[in-house]
Amino acid sequence: MTILDPAEMHTETGPAQHTTGGKPPVPHSFLDKFFQISQRGSTLAREFRGGLVTFFTMAYIVILNPLILGGFSAQNAPTDVAGGWLSAAQVGAVTGLTAGVMTIIFGLIANLPFGLAAGLGINSFLAVAVIHEVTWPEAMGLVVINGILIVLFGVTGARTAIFKAVPKELKAAITVGIGLFIAFIGFVDSGFVRPTAGGPPVQLGNGGSITSIPTLVFIIGLLAMGILVARKIQGGLLIGIVATTVLAAVVEAVFRIGPSSASNPGGWHLNTPVLSGQLVSAPDLSLVGHFDLFGSFARIGGLAATMLVFTLVFTNFFDAMGTMTGLAKSAGVAHKDGTFPRLKSAFIVEGFGAVAGGATSGSSNTVYIDSAAGIGEGARTGLASVVTGVLFLGSMFFTPLTSVVPLEVAAAALVVVGAMMMAQIREIKFTKFSIALPAFLTIVTMPLTYSIANGIGVGFISFAVISGASGRARKVHPLMWVVTAGFIIYFARGPINALMGI
Repeated sequence: MTILDPAEMHTETGPAQHTTGGKPPVPHSFLDKFFQISQRGSTLAREFRGGLVTFFTMAYIVILNPLILGGFSAQNAPTDVAGGWLSAAQVGAVTGLTAGVMTIIFGLIANLPFGLAAGLGINSFLAVAVIHEVTWPEAMGLVVINGILIVLFGVTGARTAIFKAVPKELKAAITVGIGLFIAFIGFVDSGFVRPTAGGPPVQLGNGGSITSIPTLVFIIGLLAMGILVARKIQGGLLIGIVATTVLAAVVEAVFRIGPSSASNPGGWHLNTPVLSGQLVSAPDLSLVGHFDLFGSFARIGGLAATMLVFTLVFTNFFDAMGTMTGLAKSAGVAHKDGTFPRLKSAFIVEGFGAVAGGATSGSSNTVYIDSAAGIGEGARTGLASVVTGVLFLGSMFFTPLTSVVPLEVAAAALVVVGAMMMAQIREIKFTKFSIALPAFLTIVTMPLTYSIANGIGVGFISFAVISGASGRARKVHPLMWVVTAGFIIYFARGPINALMGI
């Protein structure tokens, strides 16, 4: 199975557009017609499997987001400038609620197999930097403002115009960069790649060796999924995730490894594959509506609050744009210029994800690159997103079940999908150095800085500067110059804030 070259897909995996005598296929049901399932060369079974796989690869956010934003007491939670904190249980509930609702809406309106959930970049930014200046409700108010601005960019067509102004080679580089990025995330999350105490920034395992059982489970899962996908087994990724999770549970039952910690570096990351406690619990949604829209402007001043909003918008705007570019290409629904069906609707709904995330205090919701796993399983339409969204809503009640799949298992799926996405590198003309260098910088900056937005920004700036200085300024769309200027400000926001005394 491949998610990257629809023209090479056959029979069960199908082409992106099936034809019968030159005519599009006739829909067989209401769901088929509404989601254009047959038209996109998919089936109900593949959409459901794809939705399941996307959920399993994204479900960690229901556990991780509360760890980043909240805690079980003020002593173990990020406290804001006034000493306030968010309950981990409440954050977990609104994380599942918002991800579920927004992913379902995205599937119904945009008809694309993309899952939405709390963005890791923004939630970390809020917990590490923003709440030292404002309260949690005020911080979430900034997230809402950020979302409103992104929605306006989508409604007015500004976001679509910027998207179309990006050269196709850079769009391909964004896809490749995301593939490399999610593979690197998988390697780090599994412990296959770790930081060193000194010398190189990263190393293989511990001291160049694989020393932990969870990392070994990751390797087994990676190879198993790779074999299943290579043999074009239907449901290969899903089968691999389930089988490796069962293996992880057996290994944990036998060896009692436990969670990773400072005293147990060889433990499971994030989730330990065991079922414990009650399986069903009622979600606490007290955080819904718990935000202060303009409180931060009164607390820290208009200029400082505006700079925080600027940072949120730039991160949210371009991170999502890059992610959707890569996913659309992977799903085989992108046109030659990199655009895809219902582009404007997708941008608008994604913007509302930011609004909803701030309004529920779960942080800005955005499209997840992990959706590529579901696409790799065959998902091509919004029906897969509806399935993922329903499962997210269910996760509010079944948190113990969502925490059974260890991060090492999800990491294996990410590496497999990252390898699939790398195939887009053939779209880049590396013989033209004015394209080769910006594309290369886009690709390598994403994993090295752990940011899709950073990769896009470095690519945009280098493309505009090199093209302009080498006599190709006319090939740079005017909007690219505007965005390049914005990225220069974005990258220099630290010194700018210092000069302004913010």
